[in-house]
Amino acid sequence: MDLLALADFNLVARHGGFGRAARAAGRPKATLSRRVAELEASLGLRLFERGARTLKLTEEGRALFERAGALLTELDETAAAIASGGEKPRGKLRISAPLLFSQTAMGKLAAGFALKYPEVRLEITTEDRTVDIVEEGYDLVIRVNPDPDESLIGRIFLRDRLVVVASPGLARPAGKVAVPAVVRGAGDRSAAWDVMVPTGRSRIAIEPVLRLSSLIMVRDAVRAGVGAGRLPVSLVSHDLAAGTLVHWGDVDGPDIALWTLYPSRRLLSARVSAFLDYLKEAFPMGTPDELAAYIGA
Repeated sequence: MDLLALADFNLVARHGGFGRAARAAGRPKATLSRRVAELEASLGLRLFERGARTLKLTEEGRALFERAGALLTELDETAAAIASGGEKPRGKLRISAPLLFSQTAMGKLAAGFALKYPEVRLEITTEDRTVDIVEEGYDLVIRVNPDPDESLIGRIFLRDRLVVVASPGLARPAGKVAVPAVVRGAGDRSAAWDVMVPTGRSRIAIEPVLRLSSLIMVRDAVRAGVGAGRLPVSLVSHDLAAGTLVHWGDVDGPDIALWTLYPSRRLLSARVSAFLDYLKEAFPMGTPDELAAYIGA
């Protein structure tokens, strides 16, 4: 395959048209059109649907664009690294991270990484939804307990666990009496929380009195004594140590695992590798205590 023709195809697909691509690259429109037509002929595929005023990728064209863009970027980075005598992280690094981790730790992480690698232009967005890493142009995503995805490589870099906590002034009721509770989101319809205590498994009946969209808001409301809450231990460990919150038990269920996910490519970009290494330096053991200490430092 002609790599120059592939690069021209990628340019046109990225800009959404021959004219815009020609203006952006300072190249003749006719040259780009001819090179893309030659690529289509060599592949025996139509890569674009050409209308009178519109240009749209075909299904095959979209698949090629998604894969070719990553490969061409890797080739450029590899060539630059060889030319400079080493793989120095540079260029844009786009990361998607979940809300709570972003609010508590990502600002500090981003600042430290930017100081260490000033040639990397770091761009972080915060969202809890499952993003399409290739379609939306992310280099790396951080997710909590993600579903398996064969198209991505992942590793756990942090673990946390849920605990039930309350202010010292809120007594835990005996038996099946429901306790006022602060829950996250309107979708949580739990009638009780199962927890592990020193004597074994226990069940806490709850009556939600507040529904909040952020775990930080939940923690603040629990601190104020409105009700009990189910929160990550890293978020409340300082309160537990200071006695401003009390521990009612560990939630009976799987741990919280924070994963880094990135496209399964043979050549990993220097900037993604650098960020993965930076996370490892920040959380060498990946424990809730490390995250709590990082948040509180």
